[in-house]
Amino acid sequence: MLFSGGGTLGSVTPLIAVAETAAAQNEQTEFLWVGTTDGPERALVEQLGIKFESITSGRLRRFLTLRNLATPYLVIKGLIEAHRLIGEWRPDVVVSAGGFVAVPVVWAAWLRGVPVHIHQMDWRPGLANKLSAPFAKSVSVTFEKSRGDFAESKVTVTGNPVRQFLFRGSIEQAREIFNMREGLSTVLVLGGGTGAVNLNRLTVEALDSLGEVQVLHVTGRGKQVAVSDPPHTYHQFEFLDAGMAHAYAVADLVVTRAGMGTLTELAALGLPAIIVPIPRSHQEDNAQVFVGAGAAENFSEQLPANELSNLVNAILSDSDRRRDMSSAMSALNSRTAAQNVAEILFSYGQS
Repeated sequence: MLFSGGGTLGSVTPLIAVAETAAAQNEQTEFLWVGTTDGPERALVEQLGIKFESITSGRLRRFLTLRNLATPYLVIKGLIEAHRLIGEWRPDVVVSAGGFVAVPVVWAAWLRGVPVHIHQMDWRPGLANKLSAPFAKSVSVTFEKSRGDFAESKVTVTGNPVRQFLFRGSIEQAREIFNMREGLSTVLVLGGGTGAVNLNRLTVEALDSLGEVQVLHVTGRGKQVAVSDPPHTYHQFEFLDAGMAHAYAVADLVVTRAGMGTLTELAALGLPAIIVPIPRSHQEDNAQVFVGAGAAENFSEQLPANELSNLVNAILSDSDRRRDMSSAMSALNSRTAAQNVAEILFSYGQS
């Protein structure tokens, strides 16, 4: 299996979950990952023992910039590099969940006659998947709604794959690892894989009005926030890897951006959330799905920090509200999504 995605972790983490599930199901399965030269995916992929190769990646920006002039040349160069890699490695199937680095890989696979599988995790298809889908033999999607976004004969509704270790978190280990107190509510704040400056700032500004609430704040790499005289209930981390399972386990409420990878992790775990989407982006669509289902509350990053703390306190003080949000969350993703996608991929190796 050849997986491709990167630049951000949004197109990476679902495929990592599928790769881990496939490896557990068949130890003879071989994997290659094709990603970007400088994205965050290399470290995560190589940590799992998966061979990693990078290719040139061109990105079409949706605003006027001279950098768009170079995009066609970068895509063509990436296509040539991907064509060579696929010829050398000869995979049974090529898999993408979006990301611009995957587009030339998908095209090269089609030129080589290698089957392509696309996974669509977001509510609204991104440009990379739109460019890739015509060359795919199969498409898995998170939501039933997405059947209408692709050729229906190709589509299987699977849910969005989530890494299995996230289900093995421990409240007791979380208290030990993060030096937390028993008996206090805990809020987990997630800035996303590449960080969220405005959300991180809001979080720090809201600390004074939160009261006796423990906060686990994951800022994202390189996005740490200086906090003068932080309360003993505040714990800041740049990044959590294995510790994320324990952070989820101890969390009563999550404050997060609206990346679908994170949101579907919360759904698989049944964790209520306050969603702070990036303005004027596909994240607003993602957020509306979860808010409309009653699983989360929406919050604008342009509002003052005290309103965020008021909303956090209101949810934490209402156990019935949290229970209803948790139930609604659980209905939005399947815990077997990774297995569902892996079964589709194994069918190509058997054909």
